[in-house]
Amino acid sequence: MTQRSIFITGGGSGIGRAAALHFAAKGWFVGVADISEAGMAGTLGLINGDAKWAGKLDVRDRAAWDTALSGFAAAAGGRIDAMVNNAGIGTGGPLAELSKEEIDACLDINLRGVLYGAQAVYPYLKAAGPGSALVNIASAAGLTGGSGMSVYSATKFGVRGIAESLDAEWAVDGITVASICPSFIDTPLLDGTGNRNTNENIRTRVTAAGLEITPVEEVAQAIWDAVHGHELHYLVGKTARNLAFAKRWLPGKVRKQQRAAGRQGLLGK
Repeated sequence: MTQRSIFITGGGSGIGRAAALHFAAKGWFVGVADISEAGMAGTLGLINGDAKWAGKLDVRDRAAWDTALSGFAAAAGGRIDAMVNNAGIGTGGPLAELSKEEIDACLDINLRGVLYGAQAVYPYLKAAGPGSALVNIASAAGLTGGSGMSVYSATKFGVRGIAESLDAEWAVDGITVASICPSFIDTPLLDGTGNRNTNENIRTRVTAAGLEITPVEEVAQAIWDAVHGHELHYLVGKTARNLAFAKRWLPGKVRKQQRAAGRQGLLGK
C-alpha cells in the first residue's frame, strides 16, 4: 500500500507541529514548511524514522510554493495526498492604530498565502484524488467579528469562504476541502501581543476574560477528522462551539457582548 503524504505550513510550532506529529504517528509521510529552520528541525526531531521532510517557505511568495511542493512531492514518492494551510499570524488592536505594515502582513500571510497554497497544491491533490484533502486553518474569529480584531477577523472569514468556494469547485475532482475554526489554542501565538502598542500578551487577556485555552492536540485531531471526513467546517474548543451556536440563534446577544467587550478594552491597548 502506498504511504500517504501530507504537507503542513507553519509546521515549526503550534498547530502545525501538533498536526505533523499526529499524522506521523498514524504512518503518514509528513512534510513541514516554515520560515523558521530551527522550528522545523525541532518538529522533525520529534518524529521517528525517515518519513519526514522540511523546507523553508514564505507563503507570500507564489513561486516559492511551487518549489516547496515539488521538493516535497519528490521526497514523498511523487504524490501529495493532503495539505494543511496553517501558517498565520495574529494581529489585534484598534484599526485606527494599526500600521500599514501590520495590516499588509496579516492580509498577505493569512489570506493571500492560503490562496497561493491552494492554487499551487491543486494539481497534486487532483492527481492523488479521489480522497485527497485541503484543510485551511481559520478561527473562531472567522465566526464573528470583535473589537480590536478587524484585520484578523477579515482574514479568517476569508479563509472560511475560500474553503466553501473550493469545496464546490473541487468536488468534481474528489478533493475534500474543509476549514478548522479553533478558539483559543495553547500555542506560542498566545504569548504574543498581536499589537505593537501593548506589552500584555494575548494569553493574559484570554485568562482574565475567563475563557478556556484548548490543548493544541485537539486541533490536530480535528485536522485528521477533516482529512478523513465530509464536514465543511470543524469547530474546536468550547468557545468556538458556543459562539457558533449563539451567532446562529442569538445574534443580538452576541452583538451586545462584543460591544461590551470593546468598551471594556478586552482586546485593546
